[in-house]
Amino acid sequence: MNKINVTINGKALEVEQGTTILNAAKMINIKIPTLCYTDDLTPWASCGICIVRLAGSPKMVRACCTACEPNMNIITHDSEIIAVRRTVIELILSNHPDDCLKCPRNHCCELQEIAADFGIREEPFKKVKNDFPIDDSSPAIVLCPEKCIRCGRCVKVCQDVQNVWALEFLGRGISGKIASAADTPLGESPCIKCGQCAAHCPVGAIYERDDTVKVWKALQDSEKHTVAQIAPAVRVALAEEFGLPAGTLFTKKIYAALRKLGFKTVFDTNFSADLTIMEEGTELVKRLGEKGSDIPLITSCCPAWVDYLEKYYADLIPNFSTAKSPQQMMGAMIKAYWADKTGIDKAKVYSVSVMPCTAKKWEAHRNDDMKSAGAGFDVDIVITTRELARMIKQAGIDILKLDDEEADSPLGPYTGAGTIFGVTGGVMEAAVRSAYFLVTKKDLGDVNFKPARGMEGVKEGEVDFGNGTKIKIAVAHQMGNIAAVLDKVREAKAAGKEPPYHFMEVMACRGGCIAGGGQPYGCTDEIRNLRTAGIYADDEKSQYRCSHQNPFINQVYKEFLGEPGGHKAHELLHTKYEERALYSK
Repeated sequence: MNKINVTINGKALEVEQGTTILNAAKMINIKIPTLCYTDDLTPWASCGICIVRLAGSPKMVRACCTACEPNMNIITHDSEIIAVRRTVIELILSNHPDDCLKCPRNHCCELQEIAADFGIREEPFKKVKNDFPIDDSSPAIVLCPEKCIRCGRCVKVCQDVQNVWALEFLGRGISGKIASAADTPLGESPCIKCGQCAAHCPVGAIYERDDTVKVWKALQDSEKHTVAQIAPAVRVALAEEFGLPAGTLFTKKIYAALRKLGFKTVFDTNFSADLTIMEEGTELVKRLGEKGSDIPLITSCCPAWVDYLEKYYADLIPNFSTAKSPQQMMGAMIKAYWADKTGIDKAKVYSVSVMPCTAKKWEAHRNDDMKSAGAGFDVDIVITTRELARMIKQAGIDILKLDDEEADSPLGPYTGAGTIFGVTGGVMEAAVRSAYFLVTKKDLGDVNFKPARGMEGVKEGEVDFGNGTKIKIAVAHQMGNIAAVLDKVREAKAAGKEPPYHFMEVMACRGGCIAGGGQPYGCTDEIRNLRTAGIYADDEKSQYRCSHQNPFINQVYKEFLGEPGGHKAHELLHTKYEERALYSK
């Protein structure tokens, strides 16, 4: 691209043409305050806090969406600019509740931070409160429109990035509010519970349903045997909540912290990710070998994607893998296998999963298939990475000083294939590693399946099993990218043609679970890449890197499940899907 010269606060620099003033200022370590801007979304200049001055002009422009022009002379801070910004913040605060101590975003609120930066101690404008009711109809997400600052982030991520259109602005001016589509309760709307709205909200207007009180109550109940499982992506994100860099592999500290909290047994969802691969891989091989089978097989590990499919693409339900997600497989195995093996009454087992995803809260009670072990729901409660961090802080645990600990066996040890479930392409890569073995009875020479890796919205590739069988694969992440590949499948079906793919992986969130709706706030592609690197580092150092090599997986099949895809496995580890309306009651 062409380079141009600009001057910012008297300092000359060269930038690529098209660079915004905001990003140009960052290059020379000048911080221009913003509330509506985030690297993840196209800027739309809603809040007005990022105004700057062009030298020689009385006009102020918004730095987030104004591109640098040749020889532009920009002033980012002077007394007048600061005064205007202060007034904007004061106006926002005049329509915002003052209940910071009770707000779920206390100490991690961007409005709170910017008000502190400007030293705002008084409110010069009359307080105008709308008293909008809280919408807690969703099992995953809570809307508190009273706290909405109308920055638009949630609407843009829901509509432009996820293509779900479950959120919109209703009303105008000071009476405007964020609401679910058509102002229906969020739990009855097209919302797929992915939580990207909550992850991008700068204040406490949208947040995950907090279930920590229920977990504390269970931990304090001497009659309950509390069991925890942690998802692949949690291990590379939780450390951020305690001041460590994104991508820090924190697995063994998390095991230790969970035991400090009072959990009697700690397992790892990576184990059940290995189990998922055995079931899903067997299902793929079977479908490929049966004439007339529904191909492509589409992965079903992401609950937000499951919700989306049942609402928007119900005609493709026959293509969906019936394998439950790793969370649900683990829940079933804890109560149906492990409890019996250890002589613990499964009715007294309280199963808690720690997930990067808000949609997992919904998935745990999605239908009666999630009660397969015969002791209530297989997973009793789900908390997010953020919720676990709060519990650790509430308990006064200095997690950084804990000695490393291991997960409990036999549902704890995992392979590298299990851990890469946390990133986009990881389920596909793990499946390829074991499907190759199931077809050829040989291990892949190089288990690093690069076509599935990376941040491209849609990735395509081919696997040659060496016996004349070539598998075309597709990997899509971020819901807005999914229609492109699904429409190809639909068109081929309608025309009676060969399917464009044999196997597809879909994850609702950009980058996969490492950027799920329940992960630490402030995720950008830079942070996604760091978390992804942590996941692959865990894979690289694993003793076993293919699910079928996990000796504890083989033990579970030998002692309890029988064979992958067998009768017992189907009873416990598989589920079904049904078409659902976009708006339900």
